[in-house]
Amino acid sequence: MKEKVEKVIKEKINPMLGTHGGSCELVGIRSDNVVLVKLQGACGGCPSAMITLKGFVLEVLREAIPEVADVEAV
Repeated sequence: MKEKVEKVIKEKINPMLGTHGGSCELVGIRSDNVVLVKLQGACGGCPSAMITLKGFVLEVLREAIPEVADVEAV
């Protein structure tokens, strides 16, 4: 599953976040299929980071990989 998540982050999530000066890095995946990510650049300190995380990153991951349970920033 790690390779799938990395591919989605690289091909779908980071290009979109990059338009706002940000990016997302995979930190790990817990045994309960919760994806742990680090928001970087402009996304790291943005007041809307949680909305981006749950409303965009999680949705894109779930669309591509239905077994993703949730996403958390670390």
